[in-house]
Amino acid sequence: MSELTPDLLRELVAEARLAPSIHNIQPTRWRLLDGGRLALVDDTSVRAPVADPAGHDVLVSHGAALEGMSLALNRRGLAITAMTTIEQPLSSQFTALCSFAIRQGVAPDPLAGHVTHRMSWRGKFAASPDEPAPLVQLAVARDDLVCIGDRRAIADIAGWADQAEFSFVRGDDYRAELLEWMRLSGDHPQYLLDGLNRDALAMNAVEATAARFVLGSLFRPLDRLGFAASLLSDRAKTASAAAIVLFCRPVGEDPLTTGRHFYRSWLEIDRAGLVACPISAMADHPDFNDRLRKLGRIGTDLRLVNVFRIGRPAKPLKPRHFRLPIDRLIV
Repeated sequence: MSELTPDLLRELVAEARLAPSIHNIQPTRWRLLDGGRLALVDDTSVRAPVADPAGHDVLVSHGAALEGMSLALNRRGLAITAMTTIEQPLSSQFTALCSFAIRQGVAPDPLAGHVTHRMSWRGKFAASPDEPAPLVQLAVARDDLVCIGDRRAIADIAGWADQAEFSFVRGDDYRAELLEWMRLSGDHPQYLLDGLNRDALAMNAVEATAARFVLGSLFRPLDRLGFAASLLSDRAKTASAAAIVLFCRPVGEDPLTTGRHFYRSWLEIDRAGLVACPISAMADHPDFNDRLRKLGRIGTDLRLVNVFRIGRPAKPLKPRHFRLPIDRLIV
């Protein structure tokens, strides 16, 4: 076993917090327990109840954070051991979902070096000749990823993605929650800390201002006139992708495990020299989920968890991560 000191914990949390979470809400906290064990703690006050009514995406987010901690430990020659997954309420706000000890002696993880570089790419992808090598690399590295590279299929999926997203956006509560987590003004007090700011959304100031009105007070009249869908469309971005990637995991799998694999899959995309953007609405919408399952020939023993559009960025990548300060993540 290895002693986990407060200073080391801060270093580890600084890296673990770079893991993705739904709407970048960051529900994961950490607590150092007696005996040098570390607990992954759920902040039950941090939720997206409309987009994630069952709390499944929050648990997947916790799993991604757990994998982030594992990768941070790996960079220091350490690893997770003796994990327990018994939930333990700590207070009215915090619940420990699992705890583990730390051991020394572990082989370097090739994905650990991609943690700081991985980010969501919400812009268009660069036009480039067909390059099968990165997709082959992904297929070899992950058996839970299905890559769709056919241009006609990608064009169809781009239209489906818009329909899926708009079906959710039409809900008043969904839009209100989305706007609550969007940071469309640089003056927003949480702009650099959490949620989806205009940098992360690849919007300029004019686009961000327009989005605030289109998703807000003007949505209903614009929708009645038939303009809202086209104003919110991501079809061109999705159609520019080199491939659509389906992330599939076994039916009934523990969401924490799913989250760990989700993060590793995204890091594998980065390792292949590509960038990615989730299209979660396609997995969440029953009809389009079914269409993608048929297109990807996904068996009944697997669940389509999420969908990525992937490719090469249309402009130089400058990875930035907007995360809560470490002191708020250690409780």
